[in-house]
Amino acid sequence: MSKSVSGKLRGGITPKQFMDGMQKNQDAFKGWYDSFAWQDPEDEAFFESLNNRDDLRCLIIAADWCGDVVRNVPVVFHLMEKAGIPTEVFIMEEHLDLMDQFLTNGGRSVPVIIIADTGGYVLGQWGPRPEVVQAHMNVFKLENPDREAPDYQEKIQIVRQKMIQEYGEGTGYQAVIAAELRDLLAGV
Repeated sequence: MSKSVSGKLRGGITPKQFMDGMQKNQDAFKGWYDSFAWQDPEDEAFFESLNNRDDLRCLIIAADWCGDVVRNVPVVFHLMEKAGIPTEVFIMEEHLDLMDQFLTNGGRSVPVIIIADTGGYVLGQWGPRPEVVQAHMNVFKLENPDREAPDYQEKIQIVRQKMIQEYGEGTGYQAVIAAELRDLLAGV
């Protein structure tokens, strides 16, 4: 089923407004933003080549309390800036109607990166985290469907630690996001 975000286009805030308005994790977000560097010249050239297109839009569903937003959205901001793709951010709690069109395993997980055309037709989506990191959560959700189970919170803390380890200490994960979004955009 095709999705449309036409009713949301031009209804978000700018990346700068999002960063400036963060109530939580602003320093960490800006730290990841400032530490971004292109790791693959081919990725940089690809995103640069998109400047010739004026038919793409990027909508990001985000929340400043989310660790995945803090890590991943700074990368997306840089990629979209290089590509010249107009980008707007939608705070999840203020746009649950949009969030509920883009659930992950039936749940509200952010960030969600939506690539649409100028009419709002959704061409693709990414998120909430790189595939190799998300794989840990996918397995966890399959093995632990009952959120009320007595050991659920203990187990989810373990999977969150695995995900943090998968991200690694430095900025290497940023190249993974660039590659995944490059693959997505190459198909639109």
